[in-house]
Amino acid sequence: MKPIRLRADVLAGLTTSFALLPECIAFALVAHLNPLMGLYGAFIICTLTALFGGRPGMVSGAAGSMAVVIVALVVQHGVQYLLATVLLGGLIMMAFGLLRLGKLVRMVPHPVMLGFVNGLAIIIALAQLEHFKNGEAWLSGTPLYLMTGLVLLTMAIVYLLPRLTRAVPPALVAILGVGLLVYLFGLPTRTLGDMAHIAGGLPTFALPDIAWNLETLRIIAPYAILMALVGLLETLLTLNLTDEITETRGYPDRECVALGAANMVSGAFGGMGGCAMIGQTVINLSSGGRGRLSGVVAGVLILLFILFLSPLIERIPLAALVGVMFVVSQQTFAWASLRVLNKVPLNDVLVIIAVTTITVFTDLATAVLCGIIIAALNFAWQQARELYADEHLEADGSKLYRLHGTLFFASTTPFLNQFDPANDPAKVTLDCRHLSFVDYSAIAALKTLRERYAKAGKELQVFHLSERCKKLLKRAGVEHH
Repeated sequence: MKPIRLRADVLAGLTTSFALLPECIAFALVAHLNPLMGLYGAFIICTLTALFGGRPGMVSGAAGSMAVVIVALVVQHGVQYLLATVLLGGLIMMAFGLLRLGKLVRMVPHPVMLGFVNGLAIIIALAQLEHFKNGEAWLSGTPLYLMTGLVLLTMAIVYLLPRLTRAVPPALVAILGVGLLVYLFGLPTRTLGDMAHIAGGLPTFALPDIAWNLETLRIIAPYAILMALVGLLETLLTLNLTDEITETRGYPDRECVALGAANMVSGAFGGMGGCAMIGQTVINLSSGGRGRLSGVVAGVLILLFILFLSPLIERIPLAALVGVMFVVSQQTFAWASLRVLNKVPLNDVLVIIAVTTITVFTDLATAVLCGIIIAALNFAWQQARELYADEHLEADGSKLYRLHGTLFFASTTPFLNQFDPANDPAKVTLDCRHLSFVDYSAIAALKTLRERYAKAGKELQVFHLSERCKKLLKRAGVEHH
């Protein structure tokens, strides 16, 4: 590895580790867990996916989408059941990768991808507003002005420093610079230590202390499946985004296997579950992190913070981290999607808006699933509308129908409406050279058409079926001559 590349990855990893800390602590608190569980999960998952995953430059850790999924489980059954869920969820992720199902992410349409990115950008920004509260009450007076001023100073450094130099990541300079300013002037603002104390020891291996029986499996399985689906979805979509930013290609199946294995190790060592984190990935990439080393450095530094550096790290002002995350939110949001709203089809605009809104108000898995369903229904509608027929009366008095389009469940009615068995001549020919049969509904439609002509006492002949169509019809026991 070239020294320049090595230096860039190390500095990017350092910057990313600072951004991981408050997020992982916050997500652990959301899930009613000890903050150290979030940090242990971040260390293990970030390091292992960086070493063995299929997408260098991508950062994984204890993610918020996973925390939301498991809150109810922790409240009802406790931490040990959570750790068992993380183990099972990791196993499901590994199986997904080993079965080479990562390619399913190609089924996600681009408007859904834009909605996902925009929704997460809004969530990242909204999550920072919590730091402007003291308990349940919003900050006011001097604390609010100081917090706002430091946040704006951090953002200004991140935006303006690249105009002077690109030798160091601007987010790193902003965090350290604002931290030094607060320390030297003794400014009374909240720090990372106010969120949680992060001093601790090495994570220790211990299998969850639960009864390993079917009753336990019944409790944890629904949470494990949901956790795996949300984790895989967020990871694969973030992988796609990383591919676009770096203009390189990752390996989804390898990433799924690595993520699953990392979650299993995390569960066995008392850590939270996790997946790819879009905000931290954007920070890593914008700081110059492109190789595996950046993720490894970020993960290992989290452990060093816990073991040795907690007194220093706990002095980092939250305002500096909030400012960096606001910039990440702005950089993550696909502003180009707003510029094309009046240039793309209305249905794509609706998908972008729907997925963005559902992501913000519910969760990522629901949003992407709804987006895919909307896009699929729209595609089916468009394809159904494109089916048409050319009609010709032949010299011998017979009639020729030349069909164009795709015959499937949504287009069977338009297909049957093209014909007029009652008024057609005694002999009718159907030319299927430009017609594609897709599903059983298509076969049933052809069978219905034959029956209508037979009932009218007329002969229907079908020509130029593709080999695939012939096989479909033969399997269904429908004559096609």
